[in-house]
Order: sequence, then C-alpha cells, then structure tokens
Amino acid sequence: MTAAGLVLIHRVYFKCQRCVTGEYPLDARLGIAGGISRQARRMVTLAGASWSFAGASSHLQELCGLSLSHEWIRTLCHQESGRIEAWSEESDAASEIFRQSKGNIEFQTDGTSVNTREGWREMRLGIVAKRLPGKPSTAGDWDKRKIPSPSARVAFAAIEDSETFASRWRPRIRRLGIADTSEITVLADGAEWIWRQADIQFPGSRGLLDIYHAIEHLSDAGKRLYGEGSSEATDWTDRGREALLTNGWSGLCEHLVPAMEAKTSPIIRQPLEELVGYFSKQIHHLDYPSRLQSGESIGSGMVEGAAKNVIGRRLKQTGARWLVPRANRMATLCCTLYSDIWQNYWTDPLNAKIG
Repeated sequence: MTAAGLVLIHRVYFKCQRCVTGEYPLDARLGIAGGISRQARRMVTLAGASWSFAGASSHLQELCGLSLSHEWIRTLCHQESGRIEAWSEESDAASEIFRQSKGNIEFQTDGTSVNTREGWREMRLGIVAKRLPGKPSTAGDWDKRKIPSPSARVAFAAIEDSETFASRWRPRIRRLGIADTSEITVLADGAEWIWRQADIQFPGSRGLLDIYHAIEHLSDAGKRLYGEGSSEATDWTDRGREALLTNGWSGLCEHLVPAMEAKTSPIIRQPLEELVGYFSKQIHHLDYPSRLQSGESIGSGMVEGAAKNVIGRRLKQTGARWLVPRANRMATLCCTLYSDIWQNYWTDPLNAKIG
C-alpha cells in the first residue's frame, strides 16, 4: 500500500540457512514496513489520530482513494506509536526544534478523564514550551494584552498515577536540552500533587497558579457573600482580582480584611475563611505582578485547551472504551501531532531504521 494506492512489487527474498530467518532487503530501501510505504503510513496515522478508526477509513477512501479497514488502521497506529516512542528517545531530531527555539521555558500539566474497560481513568498531560515575552502590562490591561504563541512545544500524556507520570518530567526536559531547572515556570490549576512533584522534579523552578482558577475562587466567594448576579459581588470580585494581580498574596489579604471585619457571623464568614484556606496554600505561586511586568503568561490555558482538543476530542468520542495501553499509544500519536516534532519524525532517516 502506497500513498497513491496499491502497487504490486516483485522482489527477492533472502533467508539465512543457519538461523532460518529472512527478509526482503529492498523493503528497507523503499521505506516499506508491514506491506505499507512510509508516506502511506504517515497519512494513515494522521487520519487515525484525527478521527475514529472507522471515520479514518471512510475519510481516507474519500480523500485519497485508499481502501483500508478500520482494524488495519488501528494496528498501524499502535505500531507507529511504538516507533515514535523509540525515536523520541534515540534521535536528536526529536529535540532539535525545541533546542533551537528561543523564549522562556514553561511547563504546564493537567488531566482529563478517559473511558476505559476499567472505568473512567484520568489521563495526565504535560507540555514543555518556550515562549518569547510580550510587552509589559499591568493589572488593568492583563486580559487585553497579546501574548506571543509558543515558539516550540512538546506534549506527552498517559493514563498513570501522579508519581509515575511525574517521574517522566525530568528525563523529558533533559532530552530537550534543559539542564537548569530553575529556568522553568510551572503553570497549573493549584493541585497539591503538581506543586509537590514540581519541587522534586524541577528543583528551583517557579510555580504560578493559573489566574483563571484564582479568579474563579474569588468569584465563587463573592457570590456567596453578596448574592449571585449582584453588583456588589461583581465589584468585590473585580477589586480582589486587581489586588491579586497588583500585589499578589499581600494585595489579596488587604482586600479581604474589610469583608472579614464586616462579616461577624461564623456562617457568613465561612466563604472568606475557605478562600483564605485555599490561597494560603498558594502563597508562593501568586507572583502575577512580576510576570505581567516581564510580559510573560499567567495562565495554563495551553494545557487545558490541549486536554480538550487534542486528547479529549480523539479519545472521548461517543461509545469509545479503551484498553489502557491502547489509549496511551493513541495519546502518543495525538501529542506528536500537536507538538512541533511531527514533521521531524517523518523526515528523520532514523525513523526508517526504527521502522
């Protein structure tokens, strides 16, 4: 099978009389593995990572005239995922774009639930990116500024417990040429396991609570204090956001003092106490002022978007129930397509050797 359709090839088969193994030597020169050419494999895995296997079969027939069963597409995708894993560990081309790109280093991680034969399981996703800084901004225009897109990004994902998944972080950044972990900023939703593992895997790194999660907690407290939809709740939340973006933890504390003094009833004070309890665990992850001043991002929207549009769109289709190993293989394909290494993988000569 080739990108142009089926081609009949006559070639010589050689077999060793001693070990009784054999091969078609011409296949390696032609880039054929398992009866399919390299370019056809690329098209098939692109389709399989973009649509369901049945949908990929239909689209390939419509777009390219290739007649492939969904089971063969499934098999080819799983096989290619294994090759990608091997290639990413062996080839310098896997990290070439990232190493050559400029910008500040960000690490973002999040998760999304995937339906498996063992029930719903969390698939964790990590993204290492470089991003050039934008123009300095203030608390007043933080949501109007334009942050440059990442100059390079590499994603990886798997259904694993938090410790197993986190153990892959440091080897991953080393392959990308990051030697000094103090250069990394970890942007996350505030989950304790992320900060704990960031301290272990990235010594000296900085952590930042995603600003939208911070604002969400402020907004929820405001609604409970002053009533949902009230102007008082909106005004209180807006002033709290500005205080947080201007002075971090100290600014938030100053904002909360008047409300805590006015709300004397334990029941009425509960939203405030819960808010303080939440942010007190994030004290060292609220340095929004300096990142705004240096034109850096203050949100983890990149990984949240990838969890929805890269992992979720492919693995959470209606009726899909995955075996965990197969879900992880498909996640590898999706992450390769999302990252900046898809082209490098298919044009790297080492890919042919691995294949």
